Amino acid sequence: MLTVTVDEIQQNLTIYLQQVAAGESIIIMQAGKPIAEIKPVSATSQPIRPYGLCAGEFIVPDDFDSPLPEEILNSFEGK
Repeated sequence: MLTVTVDEIQQNLTIYLQQVAAGESIIIMQAGKPIAEIKPVSATSQPIRPYGLCAGEFIVPDDFDSPLPEEILNSFEGK
């Protein structure tokens, strides 16, 4: 991992971006403290899951969103 100052990154931005494109991570320092990190974007991203992936594998009951029975609500509330 490369460490550069704000002034260095401003003067040679193209050079540092080429290094990032090659896989290098860069920490930008200001007054001796790290303020930012530039790192390559990963080429492998998660594919978007298709809608309805589990269609037909389970059935949502008609009363799914109806109020819970009193004894179950009491158990949640510690009664």
